[in-house]
Amino acid sequence: MPAISAISFRPGPFRRMVSGHTAHNPGGDLMDQPVRRVLVVGGGTAGSVLTLALRQRGLDVVLAERQTEWKAIGHGITIQGNALRALREVGVADEVVAAGAPFDRLRMRTADGGLIQEIISPPLGGDDLPPTMGSMRFLLQQVLSRHVHASGADVRLGTGIEALTEEGGGVRATLSNGSAELFDLVVGADGQHSAVRSLVGLEARRRPVGMAIWRMEGPRQSGMDCAELYYGGPRYKAGYAPISPDRMYAYVLDEDRRLESYGDRPLHELMAERAAGYGGLWPAIRASMGPDTTIDYRSLDATLIDGPWYRSRVLVIGDAAHACPPMLAQGAAMAAEDAIVLAELIGEGYDADKVLALFMERRQRRAAMVVDNSVQLARWEVDPAIPGADPAGLMRSSMATLAGPY
Repeated sequence: MPAISAISFRPGPFRRMVSGHTAHNPGGDLMDQPVRRVLVVGGGTAGSVLTLALRQRGLDVVLAERQTEWKAIGHGITIQGNALRALREVGVADEVVAAGAPFDRLRMRTADGGLIQEIISPPLGGDDLPPTMGSMRFLLQQVLSRHVHASGADVRLGTGIEALTEEGGGVRATLSNGSAELFDLVVGADGQHSAVRSLVGLEARRRPVGMAIWRMEGPRQSGMDCAELYYGGPRYKAGYAPISPDRMYAYVLDEDRRLESYGDRPLHELMAERAAGYGGLWPAIRASMGPDTTIDYRSLDATLIDGPWYRSRVLVIGDAAHACPPMLAQGAAMAAEDAIVLAELIGEGYDADKVLALFMERRQRRAAMVVDNSVQLARWEVDPAIPGADPAGLMRSSMATLAGPY
């Protein structure tokens, strides 16, 4: 029984190993059957939305999540209209909007706070949804996880994946609790450092962009009614956005250095120092930082699988297939779109091979555009003197594409 791994796998279709009967396909070959049972690995945005969309269509879904406490780790998140369009498909958009901070514009400012221009955000999800909004990551995950539990999915917390083996036209997954079960399709929605991607030997190209980000969550400052970006200051860029009625998310894009190079000072002191030199609401934001402020520092890069995102009946979606720096704020949107498209195709009754082929036709070019354009925007942030730099034009063309069907 050959394992799906970087060592034993060879490109091309797996050899069929049908030996009689299976519980959900008596006497038949799974290769030509509709997808009925799916293992989703990872319970973030991509995995949760996929689980909900599959359960809407009556599929048997096991969701395996490594965390024993199912919660999002992180700060604020920007949810664009096309993400809300996907969340509406699974019935959670209204709750997400109610818990967050919708807004319809972006202000671009000089380092001292002077207004450069105000841009009205395009309605990527349609006129009946906010063009964009900020949310607290844990609130988004709370809404999604509550609906996943209510959907009847078999949710297994504290459970990872250890091995994947082809069997009878399906995939036998060995989980960290020792169980081994047969699925028609396995979907890795387990993030940029995907274990599923590694198990099947899919290669993702990493593309550093030469910058790092300081991120914090704190009290929403008076007068903060939309996202704002500050240009021309001591760092590459600084920005913030409201994420709830009383909370906000702020960040500084900085040179890419190892955190250790700053010494052992507290993160709130370091971020306040790196955010010095910006006007507007920034003095109040810096003053709000203290020992209890949640602050994160990390290098930014992109990850993209150039070829198909699957091998045999194992597919990766979301950040596991295409992760990018936050220049277009499309991470959650691309993950949710992947999930909706995949569930739609499965719901049409195609066999797994057809589903995977059609999925790549629908998703690969769109996701690659977001990654490529996000990386280009980041490079222009690092070196705005690059010949032909046109961030505003690239953002407009990207949004025009994203306003279309996915």
